[in-house]
Amino acid sequence: MAEQKKTKDVLLSLRDVEVSFGSRRKKFVAVNGVSFDIYKGETFGLVGESGSGKTTIGRAVIRINPTSRGDIIFEGKKINGKISKELDHEVIQKIQMIFQDPMASLNERAKVDYIISEGLCNIRKDISEEERSKLVAEAMANVGLLPEFANRFPHEFSGGQRQRIGIARSLIMKPKLIIADEPISALDVSIRAQVLNLLSDLQKKYDLTYLFIAHDLSVMRFICDRIAVIHKGNIVEMAETEKLFAHPLHPYTQALLSAIPMPNPVLAKQRKLKVYDPKCHDYSVDKPVWTEIEAGHFILGNQKELVEYRKELTKEPIK
Repeated sequence: MAEQKKTKDVLLSLRDVEVSFGSRRKKFVAVNGVSFDIYKGETFGLVGESGSGKTTIGRAVIRINPTSRGDIIFEGKKINGKISKELDHEVIQKIQMIFQDPMASLNERAKVDYIISEGLCNIRKDISEEERSKLVAEAMANVGLLPEFANRFPHEFSGGQRQRIGIARSLIMKPKLIIADEPISALDVSIRAQVLNLLSDLQKKYDLTYLFIAHDLSVMRFICDRIAVIHKGNIVEMAETEKLFAHPLHPYTQALLSAIPMPNPVLAKQRKLKVYDPKCHDYSVDKPVWTEIEAGHFILGNQKELVEYRKELTKEPIK
């Protein structure tokens, strides 16, 4: 797991962020009033099933998806909505994204040398060819790619190598925040550990901060310092990784944890799979509120549910 930093300086802050598509009768709210902070040097995980709004949040942070409400604050500056050209360039340089599909996110007609340095050349118009080549070679070396790969095309590489190219493309910009959008879901199981270890090593080397988006909780446990669980655009629970695994309180979190594959077939047969039913919540009168149920552990629930959640905290933790 990534090391927890002693400092608690907030790098990115989301406050009541809403992202919607369409308008009026056809309006669809993909992200509904999401709020959280990401501290410098940590790996913050965003987990949920497909269509829950994880990627939409990441794309809103990097300004691909516009927000319909709320504030996204990066290094003390609001970066959503209309911003100056100078701040836009700053965001492009300091926030980078590693995309889910390593093939679809690379220009198949461009050589690796161009792909890695394209963003850098757009920001630094005056960069010399010598400096550009040096920075590309350095970025490739950092992700374990050989120098001769620079003159090849993406289709000549494996999935893991293509993802390394995507990581190098992000690193060359010297970012402070990297949004990793399911960076290993399209890779073979044997390659996944290599990419996760690479991301962890690069974090320590360059003091990077990650917003790690995934649906696999076993992966999140390995790499994340804190995890937020999102369901249909709402964050329902957030806590430090081990605290969340020891005391999962929300029924949706419990359902996700019960679905983690177990290598032991005997224990796997004994385990009961939990299915989340939103109807288990009665919010008709008693509305849910975002509450810190214990230090650093937040949950969405109404007053009746919060009483039950507090009782759950007194029980033995799940091992």
